[in-house]
Amino acid sequence: MYKILLCMRYLRTRYIALASIISVMLGVATMIVVNSVMAGFSTEMRSRIHGFLADVVMESRTMDGIPDSEKQMDLIRNAVGPYVAAMTATVEVPAMVTYNDPVTGETFTQPIQLIGIDPAGKADVSPLKKSLASYQPEMEDGVEVRSPLRAIDEPVSFELTEHAKKHRKMVKQQEMLYLQPASATTPPSPFELPGQSATGDNTEPPPPTFDAVADVAPAEIDATATEDDATPTVPTFGPSPMDGIAGQQEPVDPTAPFPAKLFVGDQITSFQARDPETGIVRKVDMVSEGDDIIITTISSKTPPEPISFSATVVDKFRSGMSEYDSQLVMMNIDELQKNRGMIVNGVDAITSVQIRLNDYDDADIVVKKLRAAFPPNAVTVSTWEAKQGVLLSAVEVETAILNVLLFLIIAVAGFGILAIFFMIVVEKTRDIGILKSLGASSNGVMSIFLSYGFGLGVVGSAAGVAIGLLFVHYINEIEDLLSAITGRKVFDEAVYYFPEIPTQVSPWMVFWVAMGSIGIAALASVLPARRASRLHPVRALRND
Repeated sequence: MYKILLCMRYLRTRYIALASIISVMLGVATMIVVNSVMAGFSTEMRSRIHGFLADVVMESRTMDGIPDSEKQMDLIRNAVGPYVAAMTATVEVPAMVTYNDPVTGETFTQPIQLIGIDPAGKADVSPLKKSLASYQPEMEDGVEVRSPLRAIDEPVSFELTEHAKKHRKMVKQQEMLYLQPASATTPPSPFELPGQSATGDNTEPPPPTFDAVADVAPAEIDATATEDDATPTVPTFGPSPMDGIAGQQEPVDPTAPFPAKLFVGDQITSFQARDPETGIVRKVDMVSEGDDIIITTISSKTPPEPISFSATVVDKFRSGMSEYDSQLVMMNIDELQKNRGMIVNGVDAITSVQIRLNDYDDADIVVKKLRAAFPPNAVTVSTWEAKQGVLLSAVEVETAILNVLLFLIIAVAGFGILAIFFMIVVEKTRDIGILKSLGASSNGVMSIFLSYGFGLGVVGSAAGVAIGLLFVHYINEIEDLLSAITGRKVFDEAVYYFPEIPTQVSPWMVFWVAMGSIGIAALASVLPARRASRLHPVRALRND
């Protein structure tokens, strides 16, 4: 009984014990918060990567692809049919995208990864619908400024929304007004461009925008053309990114989209800019749904040749992964195959097949069977985790390093407990001598200090767990408070692509952090406890 009484008394009355408890508490709370946030980020990232990629991907080793998509998918069904829930063929090639800034008219060109997809098939193997802007409300500073443009039950397709059609019609009307020859009798237009005077005596007009070149007014269509004639080519006027596209054609209706239609990554045609008046960082879009851009890629000939074609932006997608949103453009696979010359005698070619499984736990079995069914010199087969192995392993290594560094905080607390206990043993030499002279055994004295260290660990760990879990629960409210105090957004959605700080608390993580802290505190008290147990009562009283 005396062991428990003394242990409890030391815990209650000594302020130096409070310092040890606080050090253990802060270490435990920090580890819980950091691990929960890292687990939240990792889970969200894995979810978004997996959401874009299918469970298993079979890829051609060349950009020329493998022939006959239906035949390849039949072979997959024969090899692993019972495991497959859905699959779709795709064509993936490097490309360049060219578009104009609608304000300055400046031309931008940047590299992209172009993926030809069947929208319905891609939606079957991945949650594509969740990434498309038209299915999601548009938010600004946490406030919904636009409701979804498509119903959530509407199937994914390359059809323009009504909002995009209206935008395209307005742009084309402006272009047709610009392309019409100016005359003195022409009344002033609300779309009058800089350099045009009200009398029609115009100065040299500025270079036309890309969209103005991409379409032709009805007056420009050859009146002698018949229905049997080919669709008239689009004339060009002055310097334009359209120059050099031989045989570029478009529908007679200038408001109709091009046959090639695109889902464009959100970061490809937009940038972040700070409002000089409010100081708020907002996204600026240079291309909207319904606008036309130019795609440049290579043909499937040997040797490859550059090809260019115009395409209409149907929608934008935001996966939340900068690697995808700043590089990927998806288009209808049939038009990409046609432009690249991948359809020969009615037989198409594809570069990959994406497969969704009934149970991802069977992924290794499926990969082995597919590798045995297809020649290794023609295709590669891998899971989505293997394709993104470098990125996922980097996150795991970062988490492990953080855990080691944070655990050192608790280790420092342990060394603090060790030093404090040695001081207590020296200070309590007389008490130890009296206890032993009254009949306390060496093991009994040792157990007092071991229990004391164990108690410090339990109290500190319990307080750390409570504070850590409380901090994780209210982390976004704390972030809002810090943002209000500092005047700057601590967790900016525009940077991290999350509406709020993601967290995921693992009960096992909390358990092992708490047990590890208690163990360190108990181990730190072993050496001082042994020293106290070895004190001779007579010498202890005489020295005191």
